[in-house]
Amino acid sequence: MIKLQRLIGLPVIVIHSGKLVGTVKDAWFDEHWQLKGLILDCAKWFASTVKIVEWSHVLSCGEDTVIIANEAAVVRKKSKQLLRSLETGLIKLKDLPVVTVQGIQLGRVSDVYFYPNEGTQIVGYELTDGFVSDLMEGRKWLRAPSDPESVLLGEDAIIVPAVCEAELEPVAASNFRG
Repeated sequence: MIKLQRLIGLPVIVIHSGKLVGTVKDAWFDEHWQLKGLILDCAKWFASTVKIVEWSHVLSCGEDTVIIANEAAVVRKKSKQLLRSLETGLIKLKDLPVVTVQGIQLGRVSDVYFYPNEGTQIVGYELTDGFVSDLMEGRKWLRAPSDPESVLLGEDAIIVPAVCEAELEPVAASNFRG
């Protein structure tokens, strides 16, 4: 299991040529918050398109590099088409409040976890209550509920079952890479 933010800033290299094709800037999601691909850095400041790599072309995500199948995997897409992303889209997953159906806010999304080789479904959230709280108490980990129908990943909030409040754990307990 890896943190999505760990990928940001990593170089993206083609496996057969060793060519550097960009650096990971963000990750983009579909309307069901399934990871669709990586957004790469763009040299143009006010570009209407961005370079992306669909997740199906990513061969591996190491500690220091993302490896892709071939250079043709890097394509341009209009930035308006990438509505949902971790940090830069119109709808940002980062900082979305996570609330229970009873109206209790559990925190705001700081990062998400996923298994890179087992699909692109988010398997957990790292939650923050702010800088001071992070220093005093640490961040919290919330495993994504096993029933995806019980979670609403909305535009302005993530709504989870009430039982999720009791399932919060300290981040250190789940901060591993598998």
